[in-house]
Amino acid sequence: MTAPAVSISEQDADALGGDDSILMRQRRDHARLDAMMNRCLSEDLPPGELDALWLDIVQLVFSHAFAEETVLWPLLRRVSPDGEELTRQIEEEHQAINDLVARIESSPDDPRRAEWIRQAFALIRQDIRDEEDELLPRLRTAFDDRKLRRVGAAWEAVRATAPTRPHPGVPRRPPGNALRGVPLSAFDRLRDLAPGSGPTARRTSLAAAGAVAAGGAV
Repeated sequence: MTAPAVSISEQDADALGGDDSILMRQRRDHARLDAMMNRCLSEDLPPGELDALWLDIVQLVFSHAFAEETVLWPLLRRVSPDGEELTRQIEEEHQAINDLVARIESSPDDPRRAEWIRQAFALIRQDIRDEEDELLPRLRTAFDDRKLRRVGAAWEAVRATAPTRPHPGVPRRPPGNALRGVPLSAFDRLRDLAPGSGPTARRTSLAAAGAVAAGGAV
């Protein structure tokens, strides 16, 4: 097996294809997530601000991952001999995050919620390390700067219309993820705009989301 290139976390923008390349877009998202998770864990925030910060994290995690699974991992499976193995591992990590966040969202009053959030953050950080150290360097090896920028634009376009909430039943690979996930995206974004973030509002929106998901599965 060919040794992977150095982690993208250790390279500058020029080495990664420029600010608009997929590698720099990924790294910026990862840094933003890390900062938000640190703030969520370290600061004594009022409940309303903590709820808003948690929602920001959830929105970024799921739109980011959906775009990866739609745009990046199919490319990696084509260009890397071990792409199938690597992307399957990342998909399993994404599914574990999806399942855990869905549990957190559906149990806003559970006393274990804070611990579940810490577990979710640990899974997200492991996923970031695996992507930056193992998967994304292979895209740098396979593609020139222009291609990396084109992939970055495609990834950004998909992320802009991706689901922003956990949907454990949505497949992790195209075309199933698009067929099941994209119809839920519009509803997710309406929920994101809805006023109120307390337990009652969350339970109401989750019930409505379940009805939409059930309708889409018929």
